[in-house]
Amino acid sequence: MVLRLEAARRRTDTRDWVVQRRERTRHLIELGGLVQKAGLVDLTDDDRATIYGALLETVGKARNKANGDTLALWRRRGRRAFAIEK
Repeated sequence: MVLRLEAARRRTDTRDWVVQRRERTRHLIELGGLVQKAGLVDLTDDDRATIYGALLETVGKARNKANGDTLALWRRRGRRAFAIEK
């Protein structure tokens, strides 16, 4: 009986891990889609080092400036772009 309970617990743990992995994978795919939509892939000719550098530069600039204003501006621009695409 104890072995069955342990086996059932392991299956549940594995299922939880699989669900979390799938959620993370979906999230990463959505983020990649945003990079594509923003035009970074075409702009950089799909050079991943350049894309990563651009993202790092963006984060660095946002941290150096008034963070709230920059993030609010990006949010407005993003929402506007999503609204136009619908």
